Amino acid sequence: MSTPLDIRSTELSQRIGAPAPADARVSVRGLRVRYAPDAPFVLDGVDLDVHAGEVVALLGSSGSGKSTLMKAMTGFAPIVSGTATVGDVDVAHVRGRRLRALRAQVGQVFQQFNLIGRLPVLTNVLTGSLHDAGPLNLLGTFRSADRARALELLDRVGIAHKANDEARSLSGGQQQRVAIARALMQNPRVILADEPVASLDPAMSRTVLELLQSIARDEGIPVLVSLHVVPLALAHSDRIVGLRAGRVEIEGCTADLDESELASVYTDPARRS
Repeated sequence: MSTPLDIRSTELSQRIGAPAPADARVSVRGLRVRYAPDAPFVLDGVDLDVHAGEVVALLGSSGSGKSTLMKAMTGFAPIVSGTATVGDVDVAHVRGRRLRALRAQVGQVFQQFNLIGRLPVLTNVLTGSLHDAGPLNLLGTFRSADRARALELLDRVGIAHKANDEARSLSGGQQQRVAIARALMQNPRVILADEPVASLDPAMSRTVLELLQSIARDEGIPVLVSLHVVPLALAHSDRIVGLRAGRVEIEGCTADLDESELASVYTDPARRS
């Protein structure tokens, strides 16, 4: 019987560029995105797979397309051509209710936490269940089972003792852990973390990234995380994808890469021969 480590090793050996592997939770092929008809492409032919149980780090300078790639996966960036598939749904071809349902299956963690500061921590986590709450959603009420689940998740991220505190009273690192618990409340197919440690100190950055790693490993939820700091990517990911000017500059298993190889994604294309 295969172990989770065996399964992950097999997944990580898949090569990008071919048709999407059947076990990919997220698959992007030939993705091209631009925000106006005459504007340059922000993403120009990007391929990417993210598998269950792994953390993939996106590296690249500002403007390389990292945030746009994540927005494309939830229908917030205009896809001109190519595909962006989450689960079995191609984001480029869904609208309305199906798109809202897809977004509910994608857990998102942001740089600025996006919590409602005046509300209790527990309520912030419970907002992750609103899509599935049905009629209770209209009443602003939460089921007892959801409350129990939210408390379990707060315990999972290490801050159950803050459940009744206002979110704005927490430190930055604590708020980010609340945001991760909220994402888990959605029972997500994938977690997209866009610069989740950019506003945190080094010690808390490591804590948050270790938490995301443990969630991927223990829950089997794939995590795509964009970062600016190369050593953090090397320490807290299974694979690294480097974007430069909207294209994949480098991609590989983290164990096979080093800082000098990854430096190319921060090179100005206009200055390269």
